[in-house]
Amino acid sequence: MTGGSEGVRCLLMRGGTSKGAYFLADDLPADPAARDELLLRVMGSPDERQIDGLGGAHPLTSKVAVVSPSADPRADVDYLFLQVAVDRAEVTDRQNCGNILAGVGPFAVERGLVPAGEERTAVRIRMVNTGDHATAVFPTPGGRVRYSGDAEISGVPGTAAPVVIEFPPGEHPLLPTGSTLDVVADTPVTCVDNGMPTVLVAATELKVTGYETPKDLEENLALAERLRAIRLAAGRLMGLGDVSAATVPKLTLLAPPRDGGAITTRTFIPVRCHTSIGVLGAASVAAGLRVEGGVGEDLARLRPGDDRVRIEHPTGFLDIESGIGADAAGRPVARRTAVVRTARKIFDGTVFPRSAETAPLPARPQGGQG
Repeated sequence: MTGGSEGVRCLLMRGGTSKGAYFLADDLPADPAARDELLLRVMGSPDERQIDGLGGAHPLTSKVAVVSPSADPRADVDYLFLQVAVDRAEVTDRQNCGNILAGVGPFAVERGLVPAGEERTAVRIRMVNTGDHATAVFPTPGGRVRYSGDAEISGVPGTAAPVVIEFPPGEHPLLPTGSTLDVVADTPVTCVDNGMPTVLVAATELKVTGYETPKDLEENLALAERLRAIRLAAGRLMGLGDVSAATVPKLTLLAPPRDGGAITTRTFIPVRCHTSIGVLGAASVAAGLRVEGGVGEDLARLRPGDDRVRIEHPTGFLDIESGIGADAAGRPVARRTAVVRTARKIFDGTVFPRSAETAPLPARPQGGQG
């Protein structure tokens, strides 16, 4: 399918604390450049209001999931996540999104890629961006996806049916630099990757408390320059190369908890400060807090013998089940990661992209994961 003024089949869904457009791969152009050009027109980018498309004028509401049957025997479907920039003609596949992931299982059932169970359905998902896997389990009474329920997640009003997402241990190192503590741009950090390359930094090292609002942090120009220097240096150290045009690694500022959780966080994605925290970013934070000698060791309040880590963020909290162990060489490795999210179908129909004659061509970041 080439997509165009005749319209493209699309399902708009809230996944976790994000919102995105979900497509079958067969309903989009096979050529990545043509696909990205179409998605820019669908989402209304570049425009800070995205007034002429589906986008919601924020990175958290300008996301796309492309889903297809998987040839991987360990998966039912493949999920490619694409971040569509708001104010730039850019589409990138250099990261995963664990919130949009929450809607992939229900979408796969809605589109007939996976048959629904009579009570609940498990969908095995390969995340194309990194090659990692996840299994999403959600209620399907009578063979239909149920979106209503009593699960509540911070950052989303009301309640919905739970989507339990379990992540098997990844094949990449939990500590990409091989060290529990590195100094980059004169700042102690712990670089961790438990599904999302993340740099953990004590907020006080950057002359902030870690309890500021996202708006206040975004307006701190000195902080922005410091974060940029840390991210560029850490990206190279983590083997990601030049990350100046990439959305990874994420930077998470850590502070002691205030509301009974394990840690307080402020996460940059990479310039805007997240109003909550991404699922995969939270998985990396939770594992990083358990690394002996890491920057979070003296800040976190972990309960002995309890795998649950409550991560506080600007609009509430996110609970992660996280356990780590050691490999034969004594290096820390993730053993178990699971999270409860929710998803809701908003509309299912045809989206009509704006005219190709009025849309700028997309810029494709070079290199990275994918």
